[in-house]
Amino acid sequence: GRRSAPVVLLPSTGPAQAAPFSPNTGSDSGLLPGETVVREGKAAILFPSANEVFYNPVQEFNRDLTCAVITEFARDVLAQRGVKVEVPGEREPVVVSLSGEQTGADEPMDEREETNGSEKQQLTETARVGEKCERGLRVLEGLAASGLRSVRFGLEVPGLRSVTANDFSAKAAALIARNAQHNGVGHLVEASCKDASLLMYEKREKRERFDVIDLDPYGSPSSFIDAAVQAVAEGGLLCVTCTDMAVMAGNSGETCYSKYGSVSIKAKFCHEMALRIILHSLDQRAGVYQRYIQPLLSVSVDFYIRVFVRVFTGQAKVKNSASKQALIYNCVGCGSFHLQRMGRRTSNGKQMKYSAATGPPVGPDCEHCGHRHQLGGPVWAEPIHDREFVQKVLTAVSVNPARFGTSRRIEGVLSMVTEELEDVPLYYTVDNLSSTIHCNTPPLLQFRSALLHAGHQVSLSHACKNAIKTDAPPKVLWDIMRCWEKTNPVKREKLSLTSPAFKILSTDPSLEACFTVREDANPQSRKKHLTRFQENPQAFWGPKARAKAGYGHTRAAKPPLWFCRRVRETKNVGNHCARLPDLQ
Repeated sequence: GRRSAPVVLLPSTGPAQAAPFSPNTGSDSGLLPGETVVREGKAAILFPSANEVFYNPVQEFNRDLTCAVITEFARDVLAQRGVKVEVPGEREPVVVSLSGEQTGADEPMDEREETNGSEKQQLTETARVGEKCERGLRVLEGLAASGLRSVRFGLEVPGLRSVTANDFSAKAAALIARNAQHNGVGHLVEASCKDASLLMYEKREKRERFDVIDLDPYGSPSSFIDAAVQAVAEGGLLCVTCTDMAVMAGNSGETCYSKYGSVSIKAKFCHEMALRIILHSLDQRAGVYQRYIQPLLSVSVDFYIRVFVRVFTGQAKVKNSASKQALIYNCVGCGSFHLQRMGRRTSNGKQMKYSAATGPPVGPDCEHCGHRHQLGGPVWAEPIHDREFVQKVLTAVSVNPARFGTSRRIEGVLSMVTEELEDVPLYYTVDNLSSTIHCNTPPLLQFRSALLHAGHQVSLSHACKNAIKTDAPPKVLWDIMRCWEKTNPVKREKLSLTSPAFKILSTDPSLEACFTVREDANPQSRKKHLTRFQENPQAFWGPKARAKAGYGHTRAAKPPLWFCRRVRETKNVGNHCARLPDLQ
């Protein structure tokens, strides 16, 4: 069935935990034999105990971030409908920035929003969490599984009119209904048992569309995208998760093309490329129906990517789509890359002229190392975040950290997102530049300083720890590396004449790099030691096995293949066997 990634119930390192359940009545009569309860956020969710069902504690960050994003989306949209959003613990927030400045400490956020002049609609109604708002948002979780995410929406996101929690499995739908009732949100959360695509196709009429659609499937969301871009309301929010990172990161470019209409390639920037591939796919499918997307936030974390986009309708704006996509020429030798836009648009007074793009931007071989290029894409080449919106979410989370169990990590990731260069697609990594010419890796701050001294912009990326996003062309990067190699020399006699290192180091640099560390080379998120790249939260923390058809069916474990030959042949483990504890 089409449902969210069901996994073995594991102990979490975060706030989510298994615990005895106490429903609203204060008793445990609603707990069936063998069931257990997982608490995450404000929700307490029932799970059948003997089955690999529905819950991955590592995805708590995903769910927390989604609640935060939908809350700020609701705040913006409902203000236009005359509804004020009220979030517990947000009475007197302080608008924070990475520079350390604070504004509005004595004025509540909602009052500042009402008086800033940007919202002319008078706020006549207050929306609170757990309460139904008649002018609120209609939310669909297309692949709800246990309903954890939908229940958390009902308990933690204000301004909701209804939440439809859908799953193709009848048993999952029944579990969703039980969880909604046990958490006291039965008036908001409605269980549905339909094929997700068919459900969204049924809601294509303008009056029946959803304001928010959340898709978090097991693997690829490609089969749901066409229905989703039609069923989301005008200006509505589409939240999509992809966990098929092996496909999107270049291991199967042909499979990626069949699913997303884009060829993925193996490169150091593969995680940001994956974000741009799904955005390209969303925009391409929306364009079929004269709609287009506006990305609000796109993140690559753990073993998945997550994008939040708004969908609008406009025939004139859809014509810009071709110029927003680009092909990627990536050198297989040194890793230099160039982007080739698919179309070109030029302004002619009040009119916009569209024409075919000219290119390619590279020759037959790489000008730096002489190797060939591989072609990837097309991908989304426009900004993947709305910095103003991200700053709103960051502020709301920072001033109310008790709201989410992963607030520290959300603050760290969003802080990095606000620091990223908006108009610079993809990135290089310092360690890969160094390994290409076989020299020592320069310290990150010194390399960033060299780019700043050369007059270029530079930032880090949330998608990779050692990433460098810069508007400097590849020639400048290699000139800086040549200057670095002069003080950290490479044994040239050991280099192959056909290697990228030999070709690059055979050319003299055209600039004199300065590696003196500048104050602005160290970003604020790094200075403040925010949680930007956390360690693996637990053993075997990645995506788990697909769900089984029914509950409670288990199979006897087979001896692992990595046991010694004696164990595999005799099926007998003696007391002397070093693997005995592992087998037990």
